[in-house]
Amino acid sequence: MSGPLSGVRVLDLSTVLAGPLASSLLGEFGAEVIKVEQPGTGDPARGYPPLEGGESAAWAVVGRNKSSVTVDLHHPEAAALVGRLAATADIVVTNFRPATLKRFSIDFDDLVAHRPDLVMVHVSAFGRTGPYADRPGFARVAEAFAGLTHRTGFPDGPPVFSGYPVADGVTGIYAAFAALLALRQRDLTGEPQLADIGLYEPLLRMMEDFIVDYDTTGEVRERQGNENPHISPNNLYRTRDGRWLALPASTDQMWRRLVAAMEAPELAAYDSMTTRIEHRAEIEGRVADFVAAHDLDPLSKRLERAGVAHGPVNTAADICADPHVRARGSVVEVATEHDGRTRLVQGSAGKFSGFEQAVGHGAPRLGEHTVAVLRDLGLAPTTIDGLADRGVI
Repeated sequence: MSGPLSGVRVLDLSTVLAGPLASSLLGEFGAEVIKVEQPGTGDPARGYPPLEGGESAAWAVVGRNKSSVTVDLHHPEAAALVGRLAATADIVVTNFRPATLKRFSIDFDDLVAHRPDLVMVHVSAFGRTGPYADRPGFARVAEAFAGLTHRTGFPDGPPVFSGYPVADGVTGIYAAFAALLALRQRDLTGEPQLADIGLYEPLLRMMEDFIVDYDTTGEVRERQGNENPHISPNNLYRTRDGRWLALPASTDQMWRRLVAAMEAPELAAYDSMTTRIEHRAEIEGRVADFVAAHDLDPLSKRLERAGVAHGPVNTAADICADPHVRARGSVVEVATEHDGRTRLVQGSAGKFSGFEQAVGHGAPRLGEHTVAVLRDLGLAPTTIDGLADRGVI
């Protein structure tokens, strides 16, 4: 593949989502990604339902742009083989617990012995330092720990998870960003780089108001449902035809446009965000009544003419049928190399003037590239056969 990361090789020693997402993103921009998986079973994400042909449908997204090499990291000979792979890599992405990396002898110091200027991005539940460093954790644990779960839900109900484990997604994107930062620093200094990221940390960083509000007021922000503590109106409103509309008037100018679209000049008196928050119940009620009096499509056209930011609450079916989504390449059709089936998958995000990103090739079969990659390392066929016989690969 071409792209700004052409010539960069990534060794993916991670499983499930945050780490694999980071390496997949790097692959979309030209990096060569070699994914190490457990022989026989592979990444646990291969088994998440719904299954098609015995493999997760989502694997088409999680595993794309990668080659698959099977290595049993529990085998005493595995560390040396991973070291040989790392010697050819620019970046290693992993999300094992710190103690597990040490037990497998594939921690940062172990792999730097094979490549002195290696970049490692290590995502773990709580990071490599601190009293919780070796605690296990997944996205939902990180979301709860970072405070996002506490803020999600309605005031009279329990905390709830978001509709998707966003910690994996946000941290995966941040890990790809960290990989590029570390790679830049490596190129400037010639020194190895370790990026140590706790799964909860990008989420905590993302919530810009969470800590400073508490520090300023001494009050803990509680659940507010679909309302925003700093903005009104900001909610999901139901239309006459039973659809839902997101309508956040996040600035005074946007509020003025909404007032004009509503043909409600008396609301112009609430011309500051502070005033609108003080009269939140009245403001939210008026907007809800306005939306409820219209069907979604004509209302959307009316708001668009007025320059009011808004959007429907889309289902997967809505997204796949949306002409803007298709025009932008946000959802694309990709042929599966093994069976020729065409799948709809998310495309790469964003557009760039100087280069293009691409899905490249589909997700690999388990161990599909083991022999080819090991031959590229200079291993003789008899040596590779011996590794297989001893259960290393």
